[in-house]
Amino acid sequence: MEDAIVAAAGDAQREDMTGMQPRDPHNPGAPLIPRVGWDMSPWNRWTFQHVREMTTTAPIWRGSGPVRPLPESLQPLGELMVSFPDGKCSVADFLELNFTAGLLVLHRGRIVLEYYMDCLRPQNQHLVMSATKSFTGTLTGMLMNKGLLDVRKPVTHYLPELAATAYRGATVQQLLDMSSGVIFDESLNEGSHMQKGLYAGWYRQPVPGWPRTYWELILSLDEAERSHGALFNYRSIESCVLGFVLQRVSGMSLADLMSYELWVPMGAEEDAYIVVDDAGFAIASGGLCATLRDLGRFAQLLVEGGAWGGRQIIPSGWIEATRNGGVELPEDMRKLLPNGAYHNQWWIEDTRRRTIWARGHGGQTLYVDPGAEFAAVKLSAFPDDDTVNQRWIDDRVALLAIRAALSER
Repeated sequence: MEDAIVAAAGDAQREDMTGMQPRDPHNPGAPLIPRVGWDMSPWNRWTFQHVREMTTTAPIWRGSGPVRPLPESLQPLGELMVSFPDGKCSVADFLELNFTAGLLVLHRGRIVLEYYMDCLRPQNQHLVMSATKSFTGTLTGMLMNKGLLDVRKPVTHYLPELAATAYRGATVQQLLDMSSGVIFDESLNEGSHMQKGLYAGWYRQPVPGWPRTYWELILSLDEAERSHGALFNYRSIESCVLGFVLQRVSGMSLADLMSYELWVPMGAEEDAYIVVDDAGFAIASGGLCATLRDLGRFAQLLVEGGAWGGRQIIPSGWIEATRNGGVELPEDMRKLLPNGAYHNQWWIEDTRRRTIWARGHGGQTLYVDPGAEFAAVKLSAFPDDDTVNQRWIDDRVALLAIRAALSER
């Protein structure tokens, strides 16, 4: 299949970190990947494709219905030369350089480019990290359309337990836009809120005095730094609060809700799964794992206004509202998104084109441009270093160059 690269089983230079979990030959029963920090580099090139082997997850069933076909019209876009800030190279070479596991590009409803690298296979799920947030936001819009919740209401209307926290007075919409005034330390500094969440959800390593679950972590947030709605500030915990709202109003676990509302009706080909904490709560901010093509089906569904198979799955009005809205980004994010914004748990990549972008740590991307009939999914395993922001910039440059080339064909 032209421009579809599947890593060979004998790819010796990368097999140690991607094809199988590395083992100590002197102690074959002991894993080399640590139980704490398994999601960091260099382990992430293997673990992002093997999350079920690292922590506890819940299945997201695809159902027994038909699989949505993805017709192919493959084009030699791997040969496309792209001008990056540090020089020109082809798309194919760029994917090798930028720690890519998979790339899928859809144009006018057809696959035009598909790459598999680092031993990723079409049937294998890959962690999408914070791109999960955009699925959580989408589910919120779907339940809102069904009349199960009103995003204008305070979050305490649905979760009265939060009246004792700094979330008192914040609306559901403010959580969708990450504009509450709650203090949440997103850094990985020792003792930060984010680190406590990782130990509670990802690593499942109890630390005396720290929350054991995400719910306990949320209940501990009792400080505010500003009034609700005053300013955008990226906080992963907002997505988890939304996850609890979704569970409360639907009476379903987040994994089952995603199966019932999205995976089954959109015609997914494979089951997905999601990381859960000790209480079984699915981590709505970053735990989703899915195949490249099923992520592409979701992106294509958004391109087509939320409808497929004679059914309106995602409300078209919610999609348009997401693309049209947006809270202003702080100055330090303008280098990546000079015309960007944030709304409904989605990044607005360009407010003029109304393109939306789901992004996740390590280089996970779902890019949606309905106006160009263009969607792209890129799965990666960026190393944790000080060049990560430049890699995000390069990913965006590559996707925009591919879109521009397709618009001329």
